[in-house]
Amino acid sequence: MILKKVKISAVSYANTYPFLYGIDKKLDSNAYELSLDVPSECARKLQHNEVDLGLIPVAMIPKIENAEIISDYCIGADGAVKTVLLMSKIPLEEIKTVYLDTDSRSSAQLLKILAREFWKVDWDYKELPKGFATNKEIESILLIGDKTQKSLPYTYIYDLAKAWKEFTGKPFVFAAWVANKKLDDNFINDFNKVISFGLENISESIKEYNISHNYDLEEYLTKYISYNFNEDKKIALKQYLSFIK
Repeated sequence: MILKKVKISAVSYANTYPFLYGIDKKLDSNAYELSLDVPSECARKLQHNEVDLGLIPVAMIPKIENAEIISDYCIGADGAVKTVLLMSKIPLEEIKTVYLDTDSRSSAQLLKILAREFWKVDWDYKELPKGFATNKEIESILLIGDKTQKSLPYTYIYDLAKAWKEFTGKPFVFAAWVANKKLDDNFINDFNKVISFGLENISESIKEYNISHNYDLEEYLTKYISYNFNEDKKIALKQYLSFIK
């Protein structure tokens, strides 16, 4: 019996290099088809049944029919993450409007939760327009991913994962491996093994995929990204999802 290839959508950020390395080096190429997307596109593809498995922003899990987290690994942080940042030219208490990076719904929802529940502020939110780096009118923005490491003209920087930890005492889960249908148990077992392999070879994954980054990528992946989807993260995820109902 020939099993149908599992269609996978993964995120194209640096923090997924270990995942991609494991999949590329160890997962049977006859078992899957892989596309690389921004987080919001991963979720859209999974929602519209264009893929079977996606590394999606956790805020989208309630919107995916038959959603099931199938992996022991995620994109998370237990404290500062460095790549999900509220960046502002003015102090927190003076902010009126925040422009949101639309690449990840989870991060946008996290900012709104922190603003409402932790910082006790009431802001307006707008989508971040293209060409934001040269738009001097934008005082406050939420940025995610590799673009947070570019030189940008913002004085006040707030790390959302650090703020969540201060607010709840828990880690945060930004993205999880979610299926929209029942996958073969053997595939799930193999998938977890290859992801584990990638995480055991972070240095090699950086050599394989890294283009020029202006920061220490190995330190970022080993110190700031927390990959194990453990019990603390499962509890934290439930708490986060309860806020966005």
